[in-house]
Amino acid sequence: MPAFEYLALNPAGKEERGILEADAPRQVRQLLRNRELVPLEVNEVAQKQKTAENRGFLGSGRLNPTDLALMTRQLATLVGAGSPVEEALSAIVRQTERPSARRIFSAIRARVMEGHALANALALFPGAFPVLYRATVGAGEQSGHLPAVLERLAEYTENHQHGQQKIMTALAYPTVLLLVAIGVVVALLRFVVPKVVEAFETLDVTLPLLTRMLIASSEFLQNYGLVLLLGIGLVVAGVAWLLRKPQWQRRYHQLLLRVPIIGRLVRGINTEHFARTFSILNSSGVSVLEAMKISAEVVTNIPMRESVLSAADRVREGMPIHKALERSGYFPPMMVYLIASGEGSGRLDQMLERAAIQQERETQARLATLLSLLEPGLILFMGGIVTLIVLSIMLPVMGGMSNLMH
Repeated sequence: MPAFEYLALNPAGKEERGILEADAPRQVRQLLRNRELVPLEVNEVAQKQKTAENRGFLGSGRLNPTDLALMTRQLATLVGAGSPVEEALSAIVRQTERPSARRIFSAIRARVMEGHALANALALFPGAFPVLYRATVGAGEQSGHLPAVLERLAEYTENHQHGQQKIMTALAYPTVLLLVAIGVVVALLRFVVPKVVEAFETLDVTLPLLTRMLIASSEFLQNYGLVLLLGIGLVVAGVAWLLRKPQWQRRYHQLLLRVPIIGRLVRGINTEHFARTFSILNSSGVSVLEAMKISAEVVTNIPMRESVLSAADRVREGMPIHKALERSGYFPPMMVYLIASGEGSGRLDQMLERAAIQQERETQARLATLLSLLEPGLILFMGGIVTLIVLSIMLPVMGGMSNLMH
């Protein structure tokens, strides 16, 4: 049964959008009238997607990591329980509250109902389902082990989403603290210091260097604050524009790898993503060369991604996987050793998964240590700035009082 997207007016005169399944647009309009809604537009989702495909708009649909993890788990559970794929997709559409997600899965279900494979239907939305996702589903369909593959994919998406949440939660407090520190300093320089400067004019004292620097900073902020803010915005926009160019982006990624602490984090995160993706694809029946090329796409660092692609070329020429990756110099020895062990024992996917887990633990430990040092560092920085401001204010006052006493 095809899905239709509708636009209707409710009794209060407000517009409502949604998706209904029916045999024809006429039936959708009747269902809307039964709900006391006035239908304005009724369009078949599949037809709408075909029109978008012809116009080159396809791929704009996206799913946030939470929705992707939840719906993958639902799909894995329903298919694992014996439900046909189209029925599982129908259940997901009915249970989904987000209109964008309902539209995506309705279009996928309509394409599956037309006889297309699930992986081909997912390819309608490359922005929502990455190449790893589509390749894994396609391998599961071809091998006849789609339920098991979906279960593994559900675990991967859930772990990935959980990892992103942990990083965002860990960064939330330092970010808020930094913004508060900047706000306090700006407020002191913009509103407090000018009032104190007026009092300094009545004191017959020579202002200390620290106080003169504070006054100059306050006057600069008052006179050129907006210009400074605009300049910072232009610099950020310019850097962002440069980083969109491949040559500058590659230089930036290469620089990140050379920074002592950041470089190890970048290597660790990309190594974990590569090993876990390679493990999932290899266990799903994807060939080693294809799995390496797909796994390279989840490596966000350009030099590391290029090294994976070069390693895939060397593997095609007959070199073992662990030696091809070891030659790049970017991947840790432990992962190379585990891959070598997996190649020798025939348990490559298990060793890759173990390498991913081990690398994930190391990365999380480093990140936790870095954040534990960052928070007190920001507090000390904020306290130091405020202390300098207070000292620069108090020194002339103390000097004036000393002159009065003498």
